[in-house]
Amino acid sequence: MNIHHLEVFYYVAKHGGISAAVRHIPDGIQQPAVSGQMGKLEEDVGAKLFARTPFRLTAAGEQLFAHVRPFFENLGALAAELRAVAQPELRIGGSELVLRDYVPAVMRRVRARYPQVRLSLHSGHQAQVEEWLRQDVIDLAITSANAKAPGRLHQLSLVLIPLVLLVHRAAPWKDAAELWATKRMAEPLVGQPAATSVMQGFQRDLKRRRVVWPQAVEATSVELVMRYVANGEGFGVVNRVALASVKNRAVRALPLDDFEPMRMAVLWRGETTPLVRAAVEEVQRHAHGAFPAWACADRLPWEAKRPGGGKAAAGGKA
Repeated sequence: MNIHHLEVFYYVAKHGGISAAVRHIPDGIQQPAVSGQMGKLEEDVGAKLFARTPFRLTAAGEQLFAHVRPFFENLGALAAELRAVAQPELRIGGSELVLRDYVPAVMRRVRARYPQVRLSLHSGHQAQVEEWLRQDVIDLAITSANAKAPGRLHQLSLVLIPLVLLVHRAAPWKDAAELWATKRMAEPLVGQPAATSVMQGFQRDLKRRRVVWPQAVEATSVELVMRYVANGEGFGVVNRVALASVKNRAVRALPLDDFEPMRMAVLWRGETTPLVRAAVEEVQRHAHGAFPAWACADRLPWEAKRPGGGKAAAGGKA
């Protein structure tokens, strides 16, 4: 049987006749040609496939239509899948600062390996991007993280970045240690969501110092934390890299080098595709190159499984 004849038959059966099919067949075939091809198809199968007036499929026509219908109806979806393979999409989640300042450099390297890749960016804090990974909204996340990977996710630690405490420039404090002596802070505490690893680690360190300082303001970005501090609305906690990226002359930074640093990591779910692996590798390479003093020595999991253990990532624990 001729595959083109089967396609024409599919349109005839679907639309209820030759005249109706002519209006829907993509290649613009005319009615006499359709009639001729249906005659040849009936010769090939050795049976009448449909009655013309009024249109009605015969038993043989019903059987043939049931066989060819799934194939032709799924061609559009198959074409879309093949285009996606030819032009793959990479969906990355992270804070707006990470997506703005660091992902472009990573993607330049990824595109050297996958020139046709399409990029989709999703801005959110740690809990949001973790949930997006579980829901398959994104392929990987670059975010602050705890020492252990969240449930059902894989994690590669990148860098450990020291924290700083932001105070208004007019504040008398010169050192954070002066503040802990008061035990109970009068200024509101401003930071990113309390559920993030950064704020949880900060509170653990306060507890070890027997300092009570509940968080008063949850902000969705470093820019908001800094703006609140600049407006005299409290003291803020950010990491040192964010401080360098977002400047404000109305604030000063008190180092928190003896506090638990912020762990930046790349997270993903399930088995990795070659594209996701390439992105994870380039994220790690960029992080270690940009911040060698703070680099983590975590190995890529697929390298660790190779004979001989693979090559360890550059750098050591910060």
